[in-house]
Amino acid sequence: MRVAYIILGHTFRITPYNHHFEFAWETGRVAASLASGHGYSSPFSGNTGPTTWMVPGFTLLLAGVFKVFGIYTPISAFVIQTIDSLFQALTIPLIFEMGVRVASRRTALWAAWIWALYPGIIQYAVKWIWETSLSTMLFTWVLVLGMRMRGTGEQQPPTTYRVRDWALFGLLWGLIAMTNPTLLLMAPVQGVWILAGLPQRKHLFKGIALALLSASLSTAVTLPWVVRNWQVFHAFIPTRGNFGAEAAMAWAPDSMGMPWGATVPTVELAPEHQLYARMGERAYVQMRGQLAWQWARAYPKHFWSLVAWRFYMFWASVPHTAAPSAAEYVRESAHCLTSIAGILGLLLALRRKLPGAGLFAWAVVLLPAIYYFIIPGSRFRNPLEPIFAILIVYLFQQAKGRWGFSVPGLRSLWPAR
Repeated sequence: MRVAYIILGHTFRITPYNHHFEFAWETGRVAASLASGHGYSSPFSGNTGPTTWMVPGFTLLLAGVFKVFGIYTPISAFVIQTIDSLFQALTIPLIFEMGVRVASRRTALWAAWIWALYPGIIQYAVKWIWETSLSTMLFTWVLVLGMRMRGTGEQQPPTTYRVRDWALFGLLWGLIAMTNPTLLLMAPVQGVWILAGLPQRKHLFKGIALALLSASLSTAVTLPWVVRNWQVFHAFIPTRGNFGAEAAMAWAPDSMGMPWGATVPTVELAPEHQLYARMGERAYVQMRGQLAWQWARAYPKHFWSLVAWRFYMFWASVPHTAAPSAAEYVRESAHCLTSIAGILGLLLALRRKLPGAGLFAWAVVLLPAIYYFIIPGSRFRNPLEPIFAILIVYLFQQAKGRWGFSVPGLRSLWPAR
């Protein structure tokens, strides 16, 4: 279905504005630099030198597509959009298993169909060329793996730990670190959650040892990136190295909290781009970071009001710059309503002590936190969408008519088991 949409909607034809910058934005620029033999560099227009602006996970994948099918070509767009569609398809059985373990087969089936068919999910495969679909698949995979390791939803939970599970756990978190580092906030929480789940405490020390092994494997996955950054920039940069520039954009005195009007150097020949190219990325990011902290200290009221505003936008949806339209109102309303329903479903799951509800709660609290301080956006909620799909279905399946009202035949739509 997704591939048909790409073909019929011609979404593989991406505007060439600003030297094809909208073809994967900074990721596309670095991928193009790699594919053309200029190394991991230049996240904006022109040859501006080495970069740590983007982690290499999805960037290397896109660079491979560019190498085979051409840089910024329509066929490359079609191929990477198809790959993103595959990532979304592979997420479906993971959602189903997670739904069965947390709630029921009926909940799992409907949650999987929602993920398969909901346009708000589909857009990140067929329109956005970004790491969103890949990181969501990896995060859902590691959640399901953790539930298997803990025995969530099983009548006979495991009585000991298996080396291969913890090894895969570490490798997955290493891949996540190189794809979407924000998700790493959940790694220690999930590790502790797994260790606390086994009924036999005599295996606790073995579990801790395996958890340390898992952490070492995660480190091994990220080590080549860290070593490269040390050799190039003479600094310890474990994931992305652009926080100072993003903070300056977000905390500026004239910032309105929106993800546009950025001071990051995206447009060639603009003063900010020339400053970035002249200073080099590391010096530029440090300079912008120092300026951001000065602004935060000088205008604390403005700073915290922007945090509150971004909190609202993350859950209620970021308005677009274009004039409001019917489609825009539908988009914003759908985002807001799914946020409300998902959070209500989480509260109900916590109240009824569903297995895995506590882990879901940690994810909902932790993962959005960084975006309240930097930049909101609908796509940043995508790793939570598999969780929300399950919680929303569970909420409505558990709803009871207060006055005994029911729709004839509606119950028959739900699978019996």
